[in-house]
Amino acid sequence: MRKFSGMIVIGLLALFIGLVISIQITTTQGSDQGGLIPVAKAQGYLEDLKKVRAEKDAVLQELNELEDRLNEIEKEKADEDFFLKGIVTDLEKYKMAAGVVDVKGPGVIITVDDPISTEEFTDEYSVIMLRYELLLSLVNKMKDAGAEAISINGQRIIVTTEISLAGDNVNINTVPTAPPYIIKAIGNPETIESTLTIRFGIIEQMKNYNLRITIKQEDEIVVPRYSGILKYRYAEPVVEEE
Repeated sequence: MRKFSGMIVIGLLALFIGLVISIQITTTQGSDQGGLIPVAKAQGYLEDLKKVRAEKDAVLQELNELEDRLNEIEKEKADEDFFLKGIVTDLEKYKMAAGVVDVKGPGVIITVDDPISTEEFTDEYSVIMLRYELLLSLVNKMKDAGAEAISINGQRIIVTTEISLAGDNVNINTVPTAPPYIIKAIGNPETIESTLTIRFGIIEQMKNYNLRITIKQEDEIVVPRYSGILKYRYAEPVVEEE
């Protein structure tokens, strides 16, 4: 009798365990099916992003071709008219000052990277990204040294450029960036380097955080144009009344 009762108990336990396992399998399958939806959406968004980037690249290429053609026409007409030649020359200067054309010339290339991973400086966070204001100070010092064109990781620095921490990235011209930061500056190489490396200067301040910094003078570097769109919602030219 006891043996029979034990078999009943074992049977009930097996039935209960089987029921629990069945419920767990059903729940897991439901979770997996639900989890496929975000993955599918993410893949869809990724494809849309690729298409938008491809369209942007195509439009930029067409824009560059049109600008090249416009420059050819301007030069042809300028050669025919001395007064127009002066206007075209001034226009090129304004374009360079606005940062809307690629420029080249002598200058320096500065590389700023995080410290080597240690117990104090781990890979869990980026030192330079958390102290991105050092990049702002670096840019200002290069301007003080007479830098005529500056870019950081391919982003041209212009009057409307922002350098700000956004989530896990540092945004420059609204474009997410991360170290190492490659800063290019066109100007007198010796003047720029001496200004940055002066005692108690910006480079020394950055090295206090164990940041790895290299400065290299170059006879010719290329600083890319600003790739965004300049919009003025409030500012407008002042027209002098006659």
